[in-house]
Amino acid sequence: MTILITGGAGYIGSHMVHEFADAGEPAVVLDNLSNGFRFLIPTSVPFVSGSTGDRTLVSDVIARHGVTAIIHFAASIVVPESVAEPLNYYGNNTMNTCALLDTAIKSGVRQFIFSSTAAVYGAAEESPVREDSPTIPISPYGTSKLMSEIMLHDAAKAYGLRFVILRYFNVAGADPRMRTGQATPAATHLIKVACETAIGKRPKLEVFGTDYPTPDGTCIRDYIHVSDLAQAHSSALAYLRNGGASATFNCGYGRGASVFEVIGSVRRASGRDFPVEVSPRRPGDPPSLVANVDRIRATLPWRPQFQNLDTIVAHALAWEKQLATRRKPA
Repeated sequence: MTILITGGAGYIGSHMVHEFADAGEPAVVLDNLSNGFRFLIPTSVPFVSGSTGDRTLVSDVIARHGVTAIIHFAASIVVPESVAEPLNYYGNNTMNTCALLDTAIKSGVRQFIFSSTAAVYGAAEESPVREDSPTIPISPYGTSKLMSEIMLHDAAKAYGLRFVILRYFNVAGADPRMRTGQATPAATHLIKVACETAIGKRPKLEVFGTDYPTPDGTCIRDYIHVSDLAQAHSSALAYLRNGGASATFNCGYGRGASVFEVIGSVRRASGRDFPVEVSPRRPGDPPSLVANVDRIRATLPWRPQFQNLDTIVAHALAWEKQLATRRKPA
């Protein structure tokens, strides 16, 4: 009954590992540490260094640990980088997912939870966006994830695989117990970058575009606390174990905050009026992405605990302060 967590040493994956460790759920982590860190995961959880595209390694891990389900977090996730380096994203996100699926199915694994993204919707014309809204990605990142979703649907029909696709909106915050959080040095997530600026790690915060068709001209996103997202995965796993049919769910709160609103929250939490600089729009950024969450709330017993922007920011800021202390030279 062991769960294989790919990308388990990364930001979201490590929260999932702690969630399972707290619940006594057996798990094993597979991560190549390109964006992950060993110190983010409990030492009690088995760790394997390697790629999801390594079929021999994955097959051995599944057999050796008795893996019955996979939660697949491992991916490249930076939208502007995907525009500049699209083939890297198709290789890591799509081709490696194909290899992982093939190996899992041949090894007898029939339950699969996939980390997808709201980027599959592209510049959504409706808000909140529903799971059955058109999927027209505007970045290679979004397309690479959508291609993986299509593979999952086809594999389910052909091989009896059952899956849950979770389309994340904007994930932020940190473990309230400060055991893990976003640790990638060059992360581009707005709340993390704003918190880094507030504690003096960055000289300024760039706002990419103030001419969007939104109330204050900046992009609007549905921010979800990372711990709530980890709990959504636990609910999805229980759903599959209870015989639930394959399904796709949006993961958000159903309301958005603008870039300027996030900046205001970070300024309040930190008590610092840090510098902000307006820059041109970035390629691949839609004006607004907010989740319709009716389906997940009607299907899963998932009840978020941290649905407040100021709470998300407070946890993210506390983590950044702890991380800065941890990285100081001895």
